[in-house]
Amino acid sequence: MDGHELLDLAEQCAQAKKPIRVHCCTSTGCQAARSLEVKKALEKRVQDCQLADRVEVVGVGCMGFCGQGPMVELDSTDPQVTTTHYEKVTPEQAPSIIDTIQGGQTDALQGNSQHPFFAKQLLIVRNHSGKVDPERIEESIALGAYQALHHALFELTPEAVVQEISKSGLRGRGGAGYPTGLKWATVAKMPPGQKYVICNGDEGDPGAFMDRSVLESDPHRILEGMAIAGYAVGADQGFIYVRAEYPLAIHRLQKAIQQAKQKGFLGSQIFGSGFDFKVDIRVGAGAFVCGEETALIASVEGKRGTPRPRPPYPAISGLWQAPTLINNVETFANIAPIIRKGADWFAGIGTETSKGTKIFSLTGKVCNTGLIEVPMGISLRTIVEEMGGGVSEGQVKAVQTGGPSGGCIPSSYLDTPVDYESLAALGSMMGSGGMVVMDDKTSMVEVARFYMEFCRSESCGRCVPCRTGTVQLHDLLTKLVEGRGTAFDLAQMESLCQVVRHTSLCGLGMSAPNPIVSTLRYFPEEYQALLQPDRWRIPATVS
Repeated sequence: MDGHELLDLAEQCAQAKKPIRVHCCTSTGCQAARSLEVKKALEKRVQDCQLADRVEVVGVGCMGFCGQGPMVELDSTDPQVTTTHYEKVTPEQAPSIIDTIQGGQTDALQGNSQHPFFAKQLLIVRNHSGKVDPERIEESIALGAYQALHHALFELTPEAVVQEISKSGLRGRGGAGYPTGLKWATVAKMPPGQKYVICNGDEGDPGAFMDRSVLESDPHRILEGMAIAGYAVGADQGFIYVRAEYPLAIHRLQKAIQQAKQKGFLGSQIFGSGFDFKVDIRVGAGAFVCGEETALIASVEGKRGTPRPRPPYPAISGLWQAPTLINNVETFANIAPIIRKGADWFAGIGTETSKGTKIFSLTGKVCNTGLIEVPMGISLRTIVEEMGGGVSEGQVKAVQTGGPSGGCIPSSYLDTPVDYESLAALGSMMGSGGMVVMDDKTSMVEVARFYMEFCRSESCGRCVPCRTGTVQLHDLLTKLVEGRGTAFDLAQMESLCQVVRHTSLCGLGMSAPNPIVSTLRYFPEEYQALLQPDRWRIPATVS
C-alpha cells in the first residue's frame, strides 16, 4: 500500500460514516454504570424510528468526564441536528436522545462542550478518544491513523525521526521526565542486531487510570507510535506490558494488533518497505514494582519482577541483554502527532522545559472527576478550581501528585505551574499523572500512612531499606495516628525516610518516603498535634 492508497482508504472510511453518529462511551468506568445497556437502548430506538440509513450508534472510548458517566454524545454533520453531550444517561432515558433528532424533547441530563472541564483542555493524545470505535480499525484510519508511520518510512531516515523527537522536547510521561529523544538516540546508536521496543502499560498508582483509558480508547495510536519507534532505533519486535487488571484494554489491544496485521500496518514488509515490526502483549500480575523498567524487563522474560542495579541501562542491555527502548503509553501516543505535524508545532505548546500536554486523572474530593489533557504550565488552581469545580464542601487543603512517588502540595501553592521542575521544587513530581484533591477534613498523616501502606505491600523485598524501612515507617505512622507516638518517634521517622530514600535499590523505595516528607514539610502541626509526652527519652530535634 503506497501513500495514495492509504489516503484513498482514509477517504473511503470517512465517507462510510453516517451523517449522524451517537457516541456512547463503552470504557471500563462507563460500563460499570450500565453504558452497554444504554447503547442497546439507543440502537433499538434507531431501529424503531427507522433512522438506520442516516444514524449510527457507535461504542467509543473514554470521553473524559468519568464522574458523569455514562456519557453520550450526539455528533452530527447535519446542520439541523445540534452536537450535544449528555451525562449520566440511563437506559430508560436513552431513547429520548434519539427522539431529539426528529424534533422531540429529552429528559436526559444535557451537558455542554464549553463546560470548564472541557473548555480548558488541549487534546493531542486523546483527540480521537470518544470519537472512534476502538474495535474497528476503519474508524481510526478515517482520522489519519498510520499516516505518520507511512511518512516516517518513506520520507524520513531513522536518524531524522530521532532528531524530530529530540527537537520536539518530548519528555517521558511515565514519571521521571527523561528526554525521549535522548533515550531513542542511545538505543539507535547501539550496534546493529536484535533490539526491542517495550510499551510500559503497568499503571499502578492509586487513583490513576490515564494509560488504561488511552489503551481502551485509541489502541492504534499506541501501535503506530511503537512502530515509528522501532523504525527509528532499528528494532523489529515490540512488546506491550499491560497489567491483568485491565481486561478490556487487553481485549482491544489484541483486536487492534490483529486488524493492523491484516491491513499490513504491522508484521513483515510494512507498506511494501523493508521494515518489519511485530507487536506482542505481555500481561503482568499487578505488581506495582513492575512499573520500574528493569523489573518490567524481568517480568517480560518470564522471571520474577524484581529490579536490578543500573548501569547497565536498558538502552544498552535490556530485554535478553539486547538494547531496549522503554516508554510508557502516553509517550508513545504523542509520537504520531509529532511526526505528522512537526517538532516545532509540539515544541510550541507548554513551557520552556516541559513541552506538549499532559493527561491527569483528576480524582478525590473534587466536584468534577475524570481525565483531563492540559498544556504543560497550566496552574494547579486552574485544574482544581476551574476544571475540577473545587471541592463540594469546605476548602481545598492539598493536591497529591505523582502517586506514591509524589508529594502533597498545600493549597497555598495552587498557583504553581504544572511542569516537571515546578512540582519537583515543591517536593512532589509529575509522575504518570495521578492527581488527588483533598479537602480540609482530610488528615494528612492518614494520607501519608495510606501511601506507605501501599508501598509496604508493593515492595518486592529484594533490598533491605525498602523491605524493612517501609514496614517501620508504616508502624511509626500507625503509632502517631493511634495517639501513641512521641517526639522521638517523629524524629526517628524523619531520619528513616532519608535512609530509605538514599539506599533503596530502585525508584519504588527511593520515592516511598515522599508523601511523609512532603506532609511533614507543609503540615507539621498535624504531626505535632498527635504526639504524646515522651517520659523515657530526651526528644530529638525535628527540623
